[in-house]
Amino acid sequence: MNEDILIIKAKSGERLAQQDLYNAYARDWFSICLRYQKYKSDAEDALQNALVKIFSQLRKFDINLGSFGAWSAKIVVNENLQLIKKRRLNYELADVEEKPANNQEQSVYEGLSSEVLTLMIQELPTGYRSVFNLYVVDGYSHKEISEILHINLGTSKSQLSKAKLMLRKKVESIMLNSKVS
Repeated sequence: MNEDILIIKAKSGERLAQQDLYNAYARDWFSICLRYQKYKSDAEDALQNALVKIFSQLRKFDINLGSFGAWSAKIVVNENLQLIKKRRLNYELADVEEKPANNQEQSVYEGLSSEVLTLMIQELPTGYRSVFNLYVVDGYSHKEISEILHINLGTSKSQLSKAKLMLRKKVESIMLNSKVS
């Protein structure tokens, strides 16, 4: 069924259409939650909150103004950020030496599955993980991130740099261990 027709039916309260929308997007939504939350149970909570908001606000979605996938993904991201704030998780600042990123950053991650990368991202401290996801994955600017998370612009840049450094070290450790084995 055409997605636009499915959305129109879901807006009118048809449960089957709502179920079909859920089935089409649930995996993507949960993947977003896993990127933001350290624990699977927290990701499940964030998804539940997002689902309530998506389907309660579905009537506000305008098919002519954008894609349902982008609209719903933004709600999922926002619900994850709200859960982080609600649980009063402070932005953890790990004592990691900062060094400039090298041009081979992309090649460091090649060959790793998305599941492994997601697990590595989940291991980042909350602040690093939030900034990394917002900047690298969701495409927000540092200015937007500083406003969303209520942090300084410099803090956003610093936490992104430290997140990338931590991820690079984790990847290098995995690569080293796989060569030794």
